[in-house]
Amino acid sequence: MHPMLNIAVRAARRGGDIIVRHVDRVQGLKIDTKSRHDYVSEVDRLVEAAIIDTLRKAYPDHGILAEESGLEGPEDCLWVIDPLDGTTNFLHGFPQFAVSIAFKRKGVLEQAVVYDPLRGELFTATRGEGAMLDDRRIRVSNRAGLEGALIGTGFPFRGLERLDAYLAALKAVIPVSAGIRRAGAAALDLAYVASGRLDGFWELGLKEWDMAAGALLIVEAGGLVSDVLDRYDYLTSGNIVAGSPRVHRDLLKTLDPFLLSGPLA
Repeated sequence: MHPMLNIAVRAARRGGDIIVRHVDRVQGLKIDTKSRHDYVSEVDRLVEAAIIDTLRKAYPDHGILAEESGLEGPEDCLWVIDPLDGTTNFLHGFPQFAVSIAFKRKGVLEQAVVYDPLRGELFTATRGEGAMLDDRRIRVSNRAGLEGALIGTGFPFRGLERLDAYLAALKAVIPVSAGIRRAGAAALDLAYVASGRLDGFWELGLKEWDMAAGALLIVEAGGLVSDVLDRYDYLTSGNIVAGSPRVHRDLLKTLDPFLLSGPLA
């Protein structure tokens, strides 16, 4: 394992231990509302602090972009952290959430960890070296196209102005796929695409920390990741489509007519 990835794994496991210790104590947590449908708990902050502490001890000169504390330090060597992706799920006892950590060097994703602390599943990737689930190499599915594919998605809860375009796109995808899943933790959804559990995924209005680690997992597992309109940088736009190559192609083709006429055009 790459030394930097090893440190990221150590940080993710440390954060995951904090999450697990609080799973049965949610009712006593302090919870703040950041915006409509967007919450932060004291667990998010505790996990983020533990991850940053681990990373800073190993790489004190690196920058940090974290969901709760924002950007600190230089951006040429940058850790991108979502301490608890799926906070709403966690607060409701819905067992779908994860720790997500990625590392970028001069804007290029190089390391990725997505850790599911409840299942104990560790998804990792190093640029150019493939993607792993625990000790097993993973690949995206070999689905021939959107027909019969299982697709993940997420509702655009941060920007309701996107909702009509999203629902039109959803209506177009449902009849030609095997089904749609909306589990509420984008980092895990992307990890599931990398491991072939989902054939593809799309969502609007995400943040960089939601996508960075999962995107590298997919690329290293042989898949494709792009903006939903295939003309912008998804980490900047926050609008992502991902999947095995042929599913990605079909998803873009299916989504474009509806999103081009909506607020993304």
